[in-house]
Amino acid sequence: MKVGLLSDTHDRIPAVRSLLGYMQEHGVSLVLHAGDFCAPFSLRPFVEMNMPVIGVFGRNDGDREGLRAYAQQGMGIELFESPHSLELGGQRILMVHDLSDVNERSIAGHGIVVHGFTHREEMKDRGDTLIVNPGEGCGWLNGEPSGAILDLETRQVQFFKLRHTDTYTPDAT
Repeated sequence: MKVGLLSDTHDRIPAVRSLLGYMQEHGVSLVLHAGDFCAPFSLRPFVEMNMPVIGVFGRNDGDREGLRAYAQQGMGIELFESPHSLELGGQRILMVHDLSDVNERSIAGHGIVVHGFTHREEMKDRGDTLIVNPGEGCGWLNGEPSGAILDLETRQVQFFKLRHTDTYTPDAT
């Protein structure tokens, strides 16, 4: 099973649409979002593109009730306080916005940790635990929206960036 990894999308709707389009073209069926959606309308591309998402709140998600209410408009959108632990595709996954908010004890027992906050792509393999930050979905700081695709079976991660000219839109048929 391939899952998309996003974080720090910060209301940048065109970037989110393009990132989701890229992910759909590459076989992603679910996105794990490590926080900082920001405003409720930032969930619109997930709803419009029928892309399920499991996410945690970040520091810039001020209207959490609004985000939860918007999430209820679509199928398969679940938002949780950070950190959040889940089982998916045979993997125990910890999702957290800021990795410094959890200690080693919290990380133990998780095969995969997905985080955001720093706006930088990062991957650390600590033997039994793979720690991944997909970078910044918005592209505001580094100039290019970024994300990652994780194969849960192989634990292989593919990072990708979209140039400002890249657009991936779903087939309008």
